[in-house]
Amino acid sequence: MRKDITIVAEPRSSRGKNEARRLRVSGQAPAVLYGAGGEAVAVAISPKEVNKILHSKTGFNTIFNLSVTGGETVPVMVVDWQNDPVKENLLHVDLKRIDLTLRLKVKVPVHTTGEPKGVKLQGGLHELITREVEIECLPDDIPESFTMDASELSIGESIRAGQIPMTGSIKLLSNPDAVISHVVSMKAEEVAPAAEAAAVAPVAAEPEVAKKGKKEEEAPPADDKKKKK
Repeated sequence: MRKDITIVAEPRSSRGKNEARRLRVSGQAPAVLYGAGGEAVAVAISPKEVNKILHSKTGFNTIFNLSVTGGETVPVMVVDWQNDPVKENLLHVDLKRIDLTLRLKVKVPVHTTGEPKGVKLQGGLHELITREVEIECLPDDIPESFTMDASELSIGESIRAGQIPMTGSIKLLSNPDAVISHVVSMKAEEVAPAAEAAAVAPVAAEPEVAKKGKKEEEAPPADDKKKKK
């Protein structure tokens, strides 16, 4: 989605680890601008401004203006970035020039709204299976997200990607049969009653010591044998 946002970037004459460290210490991040038939340009950019875009509702699908000091001002998108694994600081950004007359392939989030009948009236469970779909469209037609009404879903019914309305230049690239969400029946836990479990449980064998004791009790005493003789 195109936004009326302009970020200023400073051209960089040198590259390398030392230059990158110097930029980060000064509060900037190294970046590269390329694409749309133009030359690759090394620039320095504000990580705070880029993070605002990445954490917005449109995220990396946001098209904004990049104004390079002493150079061009062009619409761009963030196509790749690198964060510090510990401090989570923005370490590097790849920016792509966007030709507003050419179609783009992007992934757009999908949300559902409404409580399904299968949950409210039938006690089912609503599951969201696919959280985004891939589309192709002109840059100005990129939607923020798709929202589908799930309130009429009963148990066993689903919403599929092919049911998402495609307007303007938007064309669905994801499998139209891909399930966005569905309602399934709750699985009841099968717990055997204690009495039933006891009825089928095997009878414990008597300890060996007890068995020997019974045999000794049943055998006639040694004195009785002598008396019989």
